[in-house]
Amino acid sequence: MEHAQEQEACPEQTQRYCVQRPIYSQELLTGQLHRRQRTPQTLAQKIAHSCRCSSKKAKSHLYSFLPILKWLPRYPVREYLLGDIISGISTGVMQLPQGLAYALLAAVPPVFGLYSSFYPVFLYTFFGTSRHISIGTFAVVSMMVGGVAVREVPDAMISLDSNSTNITDVLEYYSARDTKRVQVAVALAFLSGLIQLCLGFLRFGFVAIYLTEPLVRGFTTAAAVHVFVSQLKYLLGIKTSRYSGPLSVVYSLAAVLSKITTTNIAALIVGSTCIVLLLIGKEINLRFKKKLPVPIPMEIIVVIIGTGVSAGMNLNESYKVDIVGNIPQGLRAPAVPEIQLIPAILMDAVAIAIVGFSMAVSMAKIFAIKHGYTIDGNQELIALGICNSVGSFFQTFSITCSMSRSLVQESTGGRTQVAGALAAVMVLLVIVAIGYLFEPLPQTVLAAIVMVNLKGMFKQFGDIMHFWRTSKIELVIWVVAFVASLFLGLDYGLLTAITFAMITVIYRTQRPEYRILGQIPSTDIYCDVDEYEEVKECPGIKIFQANTSLYFANSESYARALKKKTGVDPGALLAARRKAQKRHAREIKAANKCRTKAVLKLVSSSTNDVEASVKHEIASDDLPVNGKFADSSVQDMSHDEHEHFVEPKTNTHSVILDFTPVNFVDSVGAKTLKSIIKEYKGVGVCVCIASCSGPVMSQLTRLNFFDENVTRELLFPSVHDAVLACQVRDGSAARADSSL
Repeated sequence: MEHAQEQEACPEQTQRYCVQRPIYSQELLTGQLHRRQRTPQTLAQKIAHSCRCSSKKAKSHLYSFLPILKWLPRYPVREYLLGDIISGISTGVMQLPQGLAYALLAAVPPVFGLYSSFYPVFLYTFFGTSRHISIGTFAVVSMMVGGVAVREVPDAMISLDSNSTNITDVLEYYSARDTKRVQVAVALAFLSGLIQLCLGFLRFGFVAIYLTEPLVRGFTTAAAVHVFVSQLKYLLGIKTSRYSGPLSVVYSLAAVLSKITTTNIAALIVGSTCIVLLLIGKEINLRFKKKLPVPIPMEIIVVIIGTGVSAGMNLNESYKVDIVGNIPQGLRAPAVPEIQLIPAILMDAVAIAIVGFSMAVSMAKIFAIKHGYTIDGNQELIALGICNSVGSFFQTFSITCSMSRSLVQESTGGRTQVAGALAAVMVLLVIVAIGYLFEPLPQTVLAAIVMVNLKGMFKQFGDIMHFWRTSKIELVIWVVAFVASLFLGLDYGLLTAITFAMITVIYRTQRPEYRILGQIPSTDIYCDVDEYEEVKECPGIKIFQANTSLYFANSESYARALKKKTGVDPGALLAARRKAQKRHAREIKAANKCRTKAVLKLVSSSTNDVEASVKHEIASDDLPVNGKFADSSVQDMSHDEHEHFVEPKTNTHSVILDFTPVNFVDSVGAKTLKSIIKEYKGVGVCVCIASCSGPVMSQLTRLNFFDENVTRELLFPSVHDAVLACQVRDGSAARADSSL
């Protein structure tokens, strides 16, 4: 019968509680509880239940697949519309120049950046669950797409006579090259979208957890370096080949430096001026964020100024400054992606699909927490998959969430994806009506926009000091992700970083923290004895805790740490016992041998009567042996003294394994645990297990852990129950010994 008593605490007094109950073992506690009856379902029943359809279930699935049906009918027009309009215009103004600029990263003509800024954004409005992220072109993903496009369609693949100076031939060369690269980019978007769709329908949204924050930040920092180096040639107006694969950043930088003397001064001046203007604009927006109703759209201002200056001064013909060039007016007819390219780009598509989803879902979670709503990771996968796969039929390349645009969309008052739809409409107006006005735009202006937008990513170098202070392992993950992505390329770098991150998980489970717990006096609370002065060990009892599960990778280290921390090594005790027994046997043998020699000497020398012989024989017991007198007590030693002399003992009579942190046990871990119990029992130490969770109990049962030697009586629901039971058991054993 459990009795609980609570005392009301006055302001100066700590609240207390007192509980009177029996000391429970796990078996005793389970015997007093009534388990709920559950009817197990067969596989056929589970399938039938999941396939059962009702109007409520169909409606739920429809709302899940098309979230817009849920929030649009309840859209508060008066409260949300004005903010969404301002946010949509502000985001659309950013979307235009970034779409044009990031197309250069993707190695496709700028107009395809506009297509990628319209179709996916519009589609996400219907299928996305985040209210604030801005879908579209993004530097990292665009760079990955460009790397694949250049690898599959290098400059050398399209033949051009080196002696040809015909402008028509040169234009045809660039046109043929760009057409093939567009095909690769479109096929990559289609395949990455299909992968995201499959992962979403299979409920694999959890894959993003393997992209830890240090990994993603190290990877994106390396991507920022790749992007920055790739834009140097546009900023300087230098003609160099574009490289992809391992060491591409080194080759690109070397190519730029080798042709640094051919820098186009006009392009450099225009680009540098734009960089200064953009940095000033961003600083003003940052410092006067609360005072400005909307951020100053410096990017579109720079694009307009750059286009005007280029057209007025005829920079292309007069100073040989590269410009955007032809921007076709209107939308393209849908076309099927080149399916035959899929085998060559499969692994790249997987990497882009995972990175794109990771970027989107991480930003979506940040805004969801801030504004108090939830997102569905699986639905986000489906939404991105639809945006990429459906958009690829309209000549878009892979997209994801843009961090800079998302922050603008949220900070300017955006409440729903109506803002995103309005931004897409602005891009559509440029495509169908005024796109041709941006044809004189210098490419160096777009390079300046890209470089300035990398400012936030370069700030991530500050993570090194942060992780140095907080977690060395996360610092190593960051450095490995950065270095691998920088020198091996973004695709192989990402794979290397993920592999290394998983290895660190295994490393952490193999090197957990082991500690001995003690009791806070007069409480049932147990803490690390090395950490707090007030914590005291229970006499004769060692409480061992490891903050890890017990499985094949750490079973041996668990057993070694247990022996080291408790100071009780059954193998060493048994070896010492055997050594003591052998030493004692040798001493008895030596004593008997000396006694025999003395008796024989006495018998041979006696010529007198039997009485004298007997006296001498009795006196022989006092003859010296090894400098001491051999006493009959050596042979007639009492049982207690013999046992104390021969068998080394430990002051510990019980060891308690705290299983609170243990989440699972495999077959190797169960065998190790069973071996530990058996070894310690052989030296008179009882091993108990405390705070074992239900799932771990079930695993031990399935692994046939319990038998006649290892019973459920060794399991206790709490450490305190185990301690009290060990104290009672030791007291009973002591009384039994004293009665004997």
